[in-house]
Amino acid sequence: MGRHPIVKWAQRPDTLYITIDLPDAQDVKLKLDPEGKFLFSATTGKEKTPYEVDLDLYDKIDVNESKASIGLRNICYLVKKAESKWWSRLIKQEGKAPMFLKVDWDKWVDEDEESDAQGPGNDMDFGDLDFSKLNMGGGGDALDDEFDDSSDTEDENVEAPSTTAESDTKLSASVEDEAKPSV
Repeated sequence: MGRHPIVKWAQRPDTLYITIDLPDAQDVKLKLDPEGKFLFSATTGKEKTPYEVDLDLYDKIDVNESKASIGLRNICYLVKKAESKWWSRLIKQEGKAPMFLKVDWDKWVDEDEESDAQGPGNDMDFGDLDFSKLNMGGGGDALDDEFDDSSDTEDENVEAPSTTAESDTKLSASVEDEAKPSV
């Protein structure tokens, strides 16, 4: 029996993404069974260290529509589900998953988010619509000039004493004088 490489997985309603992290894999073999059996084996390194994965997938798969891609650092499998539905887990075995089996968070989409990703607004085709001609702001230089503070200096920002403040003080002093009783 060989070692277990790290296996990451994610799903969509009709597809499983299974990525096996195994750099420089050689003699890669994969066997898929329509009943959901996933068998992988490969060797790596000068010593040809054997690696194996044997999984009983949660449900049936379509072997003919499934694909594999062998890269330098990993082997990616696109496994087509027999029925288009979300699986509650990857393997039939309940309880804690094996240590080498992990969720691929880079590819993961929650079931309720899947409809958002394909929902209204995301499939709109704007064709040749030129948004700059809609006069919605944000694209012109006219607004940039209006709010350009590059010519301001500290001297310009300092407020001079108000002449109205001085006249208000004189006015309040004269009102106080009138309010005093004459002797």
